[in-house]
Amino acid sequence: MKLNMHIFASPRIFGYAKSLRANPTPAEQILWEHLRARRMEGEKFRRQHPSKKFILDFYCYKYRIGIELDGEQHASPVNQFYDNDRTEILEGYTLHILRFTNQDVYDRLDFVLETIRQKIFYLRKLKG
Repeated sequence: MKLNMHIFASPRIFGYAKSLRANPTPAEQILWEHLRARRMEGEKFRRQHPSKKFILDFYCYKYRIGIELDGEQHASPVNQFYDNDRTEILEGYTLHILRFTNQDVYDRLDFVLETIRQKIFYLRKLKG
């Protein structure tokens, strides 16, 4: 059974995602330049993609890869707990979640891009 691409997101979540697309963070802008227009291994990525009650910063539907960028506010124990819980829920939808900090994008962009690339290669191999 093929899951809905947006995993049953509400109209409210779609509206919020549209607002986020209009106001990306600097880290999102940097990463988007490497993901947009099939620049990452020829695969299509979307930005601020609704999935049920969540919005993924970036999403590749073909391989069900969700990419999350976490700012400084995610460093608190409460937010780390929320992020871990959110990741578990999203993985329950059979999504592959990759998390990076904004600082990773600024300081280790090559590492971020290579991690995404390796995930695509791995999932391509699994798909055959």
